[in-house]
Amino acid sequence: MVKIIKKITFLSLVTFFCTKIYSNSYEIVVDVSEQRLYLKQFSKVVESFPISTSKYGEGSIENSFKTPLGFHEIKEKIGDNVLVNTIFVARNNTGKVANIIKSPINTESDHVTSRILWLNGLESGINNGTGVDSYSRYIYIHGTPYEDQLGWPSSAGCIRMSNQDVIELFNKTQIKTQVNILP
Repeated sequence: MVKIIKKITFLSLVTFFCTKIYSNSYEIVVDVSEQRLYLKQFSKVVESFPISTSKYGEGSIENSFKTPLGFHEIKEKIGDNVLVNTIFVARNNTGKVANIIKSPINTESDHVTSRILWLNGLESGINNGTGVDSYSRYIYIHGTPYEDQLGWPSSAGCIRMSNQDVIELFNKTQIKTQVNILP
């Protein structure tokens, strides 16, 4: 009986650790200069996506509309199983679906669509804390109806992705997935 319990306990521990290692194996690197998001697994790039960061540049100051740099993690995931191109306002599903823009137009709106990965800064005084807090600034990785603008800075601080790409990223990541935003 003791041998059976030890065997079950050992197998449970192996399963737990293997699941933990596998499930936490992804990390995200955002390269602002390249306007690319890289999904890495076990330190190897497995996906590369075009993105759009802030048209105002990089920075963490509250109300600057700039994309914050440094180490972050996914704190919340919003939009599981909603329709592709669903519009969110204040993280709430509006029930409306955006028309995707594939040709360049000039617009002041910055709709959030399909999925939201809400980021939390991990560096005190840089992207976490009073006046510079990425989470309080509502910095997301999210879908956009303005897919024509991917590849160059055009957001109001967030990291925009195509709707299909953000759904793929959403499905492969989890709460606490590490995100490093580089200049």
